[in-house]
Amino acid sequence: MSVSPFDHPLLSGLLGDDEVAPYFLADAEIQQMLRFEQELALAEGALGVIPAEAAQAIAGELQAFVPNYELIRRATVRDGVVCVELIRQLREFLGSPLDRHVHFGATSQDLVDTGLLLRLRPILGLFDQRLAALELKLGGLAERFGGNQVMARTRMQDALPIAVGEKLQTWRAPLGRHRARLAQLSPRLFVLQFGGAAGTLDRLGDRGPQVAARLAAALELGVPERAWHSQRDGIVELAGWLSLVSGALGKIGADVALMAQNRFGDIELEGGGGSSAMPHKSNPIAAEILVALAHFNAGLTGGINGALIHEQERSGAAWTLEWLILPQMIMATGAALRTAQTLLGQILRIGRAP
Repeated sequence: MSVSPFDHPLLSGLLGDDEVAPYFLADAEIQQMLRFEQELALAEGALGVIPAEAAQAIAGELQAFVPNYELIRRATVRDGVVCVELIRQLREFLGSPLDRHVHFGATSQDLVDTGLLLRLRPILGLFDQRLAALELKLGGLAERFGGNQVMARTRMQDALPIAVGEKLQTWRAPLGRHRARLAQLSPRLFVLQFGGAAGTLDRLGDRGPQVAARLAAALELGVPERAWHSQRDGIVELAGWLSLVSGALGKIGADVALMAQNRFGDIELEGGGGSSAMPHKSNPIAAEILVALAHFNAGLTGGINGALIHEQERSGAAWTLEWLILPQMIMATGAALRTAQTLLGQILRIGRAP
């Protein structure tokens, strides 16, 4: 049994995301690290930092490399990061003289952080697509039910009747803003991590900026002004965006759950959840899940802000905190976006004709 509901053998159907989860498998992480090493070698070979023939050989040979995950797992207990043992295995696999040229001038954090970005890019692309689909879905509901009326409630009390279209716009408007925010933050987030041991690319001398630019272009990432090993504002900004998205969807879930109460009947849903004791019940499960995921991400936002506090040039503690929190926030957001699509598809009626 898993300790996480996101990959739990039973709960993952409710709270997981089959499209997002594969990006957090060990294979996916290692493959992006190997891509980094291949492109680093080619960039350094093109600029004469390492022999050009060695660069081509490294890039080719690494395609056949198969890591020993059990050795990496055991070594990580000692090293605190997967890359030390991974690089040892790479050098052993390549043999002399290629072992001297692989990973030249880089450090473990360059691999981990850049590998993360390369996995985040398709995930955030997927999230943007899901937000766009939700906007369209809400637009369709507005066409069908926008002219109906529903009782507005302020501070949980009846206020005045309003058009359903007004409520739907309240749900829809933040989604477009979140897509705009994602477009704005992406250039700040998707920046190559490359600094070497102390973040200064000291082993590359005056060719460091050229290698970084070539490597960034190959990986389709921005070129860093300097390594952001201890500057984590991009990661924390992303976490804030994830919480904004899940929060907007949680608001929809809260509204639907309240509107679906028997005494109000403001909304009619199909496919509600059953009860083991009360067969007559049709529980708004998807709406409740959206509320839970919104609260979950909101709580984690405070925790990941602690990752901004890196002691001096690198912090193992702050870095580990990101590993604990960010994947959960991403999975929660993916599940919320998926669940919101399900919930909107269950709506048979909103409000009543005036």
